[in-house]
Amino acid sequence: MSKIKMFALGGLNELGKNMYVIEVNKDIFVFDAGLKYADDSMLGVDYIIPNYDYLKENSKRIKGIFITHGHEKQMGALCDILLDLKDVKVYGTHFTLEIIKQELVEDEISISNLVEIKPFNNISFGENSIFPISLSHDVPDAVGYVLNTPDGAIVYTGNFVFDSAMLGPYHTDIGTLGYVGKKGVLCLMNESIYADRPGFTSPSHRIEPALKEILSLNDGKRVLFNVLKTQLYRIQELFNAISSMHRDVVIMGKGLEKLILSAIDEGYIKFNKERILTLKEVNNHNVVVIVSDEREKPFGNLNRIVKGYDKFITLTSDDVIIFATPISDELDKAATHLFDDISKKGCTLKVISNRNYKSFHASREDLLLMIDLMKPKYYFPVCGEYRHQVANKDVAKMVGMDDDHIILATNGVVITLENGELKDTNEKIPVGDIQIDGKTVGDIGELVLKDRELLSENGIVIVTTTLDKVTKDVLAGPEILTRGFIYVKESTDIMNEATNIAKTVLENNITPNYVDYTKVRNDLREALGSYLYNETECKPMILLVIQEV
Repeated sequence: MSKIKMFALGGLNELGKNMYVIEVNKDIFVFDAGLKYADDSMLGVDYIIPNYDYLKENSKRIKGIFITHGHEKQMGALCDILLDLKDVKVYGTHFTLEIIKQELVEDEISISNLVEIKPFNNISFGENSIFPISLSHDVPDAVGYVLNTPDGAIVYTGNFVFDSAMLGPYHTDIGTLGYVGKKGVLCLMNESIYADRPGFTSPSHRIEPALKEILSLNDGKRVLFNVLKTQLYRIQELFNAISSMHRDVVIMGKGLEKLILSAIDEGYIKFNKERILTLKEVNNHNVVVIVSDEREKPFGNLNRIVKGYDKFITLTSDDVIIFATPISDELDKAATHLFDDISKKGCTLKVISNRNYKSFHASREDLLLMIDLMKPKYYFPVCGEYRHQVANKDVAKMVGMDDDHIILATNGVVITLENGELKDTNEKIPVGDIQIDGKTVGDIGELVLKDRELLSENGIVIVTTTLDKVTKDVLAGPEILTRGFIYVKESTDIMNEATNIAKTVLENNITPNYVDYTKVRNDLREALGSYLYNETECKPMILLVIQEV
């Protein structure tokens, strides 16, 4: 018999940042380690990862981090987390680890702790074990995980769809799912993003017919195909669509090119490599240019092209741009701005709509089938905003599950199972966001964001002056510089009065041989801030720079 704790460091009541922790007695198992994209209000922030202090404090008990598939929302935080958790092993299938390796090597992080696993091969950890099962997603080698404990199995699905036409590395091992269900499932952790959507996701996730139509109607025109880097199934659909057409392919970016060529060599993608041209042909008519997004900047590469900053490709009004993946809710605003910029260029814009096509997430019937296969004692909706989790709860109730056996939680809330029974402990783990800015290690913090917001809205005023090192007499200044505040040439009266205020504050706080620098700064910010607000109704950041000579 065991004491089991389950909680999320990220992924509940949000899209992305998936990271789920299951403790069985003293052993800790971590499932996924994803990021979340920053919105426009988070100035300069590239992406967000879960606060993983709990894992740092308990690193010696961690048996491993188990990644379901190679998407950033599932594995995008690893490059940052592994800087601290250097001895923790990361488990994943072959293709998943290839994606992880590429990112770790790029960031100069060791790949020695990566452990390749295969579906249907059990991994033992004493009295507990991990059993991977193949599931269908738009990236090959996706798996769900079964954590076998003395009290029963805990199943974490990650993202999946049921589609019998997806074969090979995209195939769902439905027989093994049924076998696990018959053995007894203590808790099923099922994704929630499409829980409110009726029917099966299949076949509305297939876009090959739409691609054929778009390409045929725009014969002779160059097409830019924007796709997430690891969405190989979408790329395969593109290759299928052009297989009978006189179109060749150009791949933008060395990382994406390496990934696709390697996928062809290993059988994940079927396509004639001779039809993949070099960047020298990127401006040819009738080519298809594949453009992917970077880890931290959704639409970043396409944005650069649209704004005319790319050194290889120049857009023309004859170009056709296809967004191959339905736009998710958190990227809707950024995508709308990009769509406007593309339209201003005169390009033809084709967006695979959420109305007609779905991403590779489980809709209501997919979830019902998974529940029916697993027949869990407890049901834990994960991966999605809270409304999605509630819709997922309603799905479970459709098959007769009781309310008290369906778990709704937010990040940090600990679900405790003792001897196979749910216990109410009111325990919480500290959670939060770590905002990553470029190569900065660790959270940049709310104060930095507030400063950036202030600078973006009201600008900055810098007051400089020079004092005698011994007597503290004013030798030069005060002089006022502004950036992003007011146009100085048209505001000379305001600037002159601001200079007088700064001079008065300095004189009032300077005594022979002594200056209280803290009081000078505080008085200057108060007096100058009040004056500038009264005159302009703006609150710029005010900085005082004093040098002594």
